[in-house]
Amino acid sequence: MTEDEPTAGETAFLASAREVARLLGVTEPPADPDGRHARRLAHAVRKPLLETAQLPEALFAPLMAAAVHDPDPGFCLWFVEPAVYAFGRRRVMAVLVEYLRTGTAAERAGAERAWYCAHVPLRPDRSPAYGRGAIRDPALDDTGDAEAAWREARRQLPLHNLG
Repeated sequence: MTEDEPTAGETAFLASAREVARLLGVTEPPADPDGRHARRLAHAVRKPLLETAQLPEALFAPLMAAAVHDPDPGFCLWFVEPAVYAFGRRRVMAVLVEYLRTGTAAERAGAERAWYCAHVPLRPDRSPAYGRGAIRDPALDDTGDAEAAWREARRQLPLHNLG
């Protein structure tokens, strides 16, 4: 592999971001030579994700895959935050526990980054899913069992795999 070829994680990130864009009906920006195509695609879906009160169920897995495979730790929030608003913090965290338990080393590292982002505060001005008049089941954000499962999964990892 040369320096210019994408890594497996970057390829998985692009595939996940493409699926998110397809499901949202967002037109994919033209490919570019600077290697930032996946980031531009992620930017194109960011606003529609946060402006939609309810996301289709089919978006959940690609959102979580994009969050875990995002090679830039500063941006996985772009996928985690709308998933938390639309599907609930508990469900997001449960999927991250599964990535930690069964994922590749790169996926486990991505799950660690996404776990941090999954604690994003819910604000009514941030998403119509949590806005005025929206009724949100408190069970969506009850994370006690997911946090206990996370701690247990981390304890079972070899020390060299912990972030």
